[in-house]
Amino acid sequence: MFIPKVEKLIGIKVYATDSPGIGGVIRHSAEDFIVEETLVNGSIAGLQPRESQVSGSPTIREPYLLCVLIKRNKDTFIALKAIAEQVGISTDNIHIAGIKDTKAITAQHITLKNVSIEDVRKVSVKDVKVYPVGFFHSPISSYYLLGNNFQVVIRNIRHSKSTIKERIAKIVKNIEDLGGVPNFFGHQRFGTTRPITHIVGKALIQGDFKKAAMLFLAKSTPNEHPESRQVRKQLWKTRDFKQALKDFPKKLYYERLMLKHLAKRDNDFMGAFRRLPKKLLILFPQAYQSYLFNRFLSRRISLGLPLSKAEVGDYVVKVDPSGLPITQNYMVASHETLSHINAEVETGKMRVAIPLLGFKQKLSQGTQGEIEKQILDEEGVFPENFNVKGMPELSLKGGVRTALTLLNDFSLDEILRDNTNPLKWKVQLSFMLQRGSYATIFLREIMKTSNPIKSGF
Repeated sequence: MFIPKVEKLIGIKVYATDSPGIGGVIRHSAEDFIVEETLVNGSIAGLQPRESQVSGSPTIREPYLLCVLIKRNKDTFIALKAIAEQVGISTDNIHIAGIKDTKAITAQHITLKNVSIEDVRKVSVKDVKVYPVGFFHSPISSYYLLGNNFQVVIRNIRHSKSTIKERIAKIVKNIEDLGGVPNFFGHQRFGTTRPITHIVGKALIQGDFKKAAMLFLAKSTPNEHPESRQVRKQLWKTRDFKQALKDFPKKLYYERLMLKHLAKRDNDFMGAFRRLPKKLLILFPQAYQSYLFNRFLSRRISLGLPLSKAEVGDYVVKVDPSGLPITQNYMVASHETLSHINAEVETGKMRVAIPLLGFKQKLSQGTQGEIEKQILDEEGVFPENFNVKGMPELSLKGGVRTALTLLNDFSLDEILRDNTNPLKWKVQLSFMLQRGSYATIFLREIMKTSNPIKSGF
């Protein structure tokens, strides 16, 4: 089955289902892609939350104000920066449970340290709303996140209504038989129109900070805006950071942060990277870690190895009562334990896992371990590369990630004529995915588009 080049570039080289897709386009408008976050305690960040009656200011015992952040077509970090400026705190004092899609309407929980409810109610940022919920004893993090509820409209489908329904049903059945959705890291982890985050990350972990900076600033790609492409090409050719600072459009905000530094210190590439928000900076090595995981998982699928059954040498993790994998505690399947482990996997109490590479994380054993060693040889990297000399804040210890993620509460809500193109159809799908999983990975199986960029990924 044809795999688009942009997906191969991010390490996704296979489909897990063999049924034909429905094609189509997502994200025609922000309203076509709605995300609502759910915490492990059942709290849902709804698009229309009830205004809390809570009042007052933070205390020593509960210094964090828990809020719901709703944003429309807004980058998570840019939204947080605008909020921080208005309430007079550093972005380091705002915490999130997970990064949300930019081209969407999203609702999520955030905490702000030492900020009063009155200050939050004064926040006025375009396409952003913040609602106070109450005070909290700690900063929110992914630890508190159960998952995300998605409501997605796919437009511009040319097949008949009956074919659409039949194909979706077959693919969902394939996924159920498989035991879940392949837990690939999605397109937005790397950048779809400009998928370079992971190659910047590779240069960083290899200690080549100049190469990393030039890739981030000046590596042009065919699908980005022509103005951006042109200024990047010019910088790649001239290495003139002062001129680039004049030329780069204001929308390239993070690039301009680095260029301001390099315009004064043209050889201090580490210093330039440190101008970026810490939460953004760590995404570079994490993206390369994600790319390697995608390659590990792709190779496993292409060789026909099971995802819902352990082989000798595979990592496995237990599942907690809420259904979340406990990835901090993992074990290796051996000849002696294989039968017991697979009985637990079959009942949903355990899942097969694959390494997220880091300087403390060992590779799998057995056949999966051979896959990982071969890919690392192809990449020319080693686990110890993730202990980054000179920039320890970029170092990653590693861990494991499940090979599959559960598809929960799936519903084909409606199939209607597409009001933006009356000769074609649109469908609305609803589903829930656990934390760390990507809706676009499920949608690529449903759509099987030949051009993810044109299809809105």
